[in-house]
Amino acid sequence: MQVVLTGGTGYIGVALIKELVGAGHQVTALVRNEAGAAKVTALGAQATVGDLFDSAWVAEQFAAGDAVAHLAATGDATTQELDRGVVAAAVRAGKPYVHTSGIWIWGSNDTITEESPFAPPQLTAWRSAVEKLVLQADLTATIIAPGIVYGYGGGIPGGVFDGSGKLVGQGTQHWTTVHVDDIAALYRTVLERGEGLGYLIGASGENPTVRELGEAAAGNAGVTPESVDASRERLGALFADALLLDQQTTGAKARSLGWAPKAVSLLDDLRSGTYA
Repeated sequence: MQVVLTGGTGYIGVALIKELVGAGHQVTALVRNEAGAAKVTALGAQATVGDLFDSAWVAEQFAAGDAVAHLAATGDATTQELDRGVVAAAVRAGKPYVHTSGIWIWGSNDTITEESPFAPPQLTAWRSAVEKLVLQADLTATIIAPGIVYGYGGGIPGGVFDGSGKLVGQGTQHWTTVHVDDIAALYRTVLERGEGLGYLIGASGENPTVRELGEAAAGNAGVTPESVDASRERLGALFADALLLDQQTTGAKARSLGWAPKAVSLLDDLRSGTYA
């Protein structure tokens, strides 16, 4: 199968290219520059350099594939503009399409399923309007919403558990988690099926508290809770508010597809793995 994807130089994108190439698929990664091209080529993908904000160009590239996955993000407010353009390109190309969302869109909830009501923090409140476009379009589409992604010392845990022992708030909130290799395997599963599955939560079913995670990272050094205001000042208000969400889920719908998370848990990874 020929898969065309955006975001191939990113945290999940790198893992996805490895997963797809390892399964015998051909991958074309749309990248912004020659540095990105060199990175994805080294992973076994073919690189195509262009402007991801050029929806017509993106549609032309998407049309050459059997399936499409969008993982790119700018890291700032322009991600919404990027997403809207990529969705328009996907509709124009008409190929099975996998869009990337995130677990935070459901807000605080201890039994999150794909049917749960949305209650996003301000940081990700823009997503619902874009994702409605995906689901209302004449498109075979799946929206994967990963939990907090970890592994290889990266992702949010690598920045939050920085050795200071500070918790986000009091640390009583749960985080729903997934290893980067496991979420890559879920993307591959969905791409291979070529079906429109609507929302699909990508989570391992491990939902530790932030205190448990902080203690695993700090070891004998111990942890220090802080006020919500202190966390908002330290991390930025929008990011802190997202990290303060109390979320749990089983990821049952994804498991029903035959997906079986198998990587080390985030707790164990913080204690003695890639974050140690």
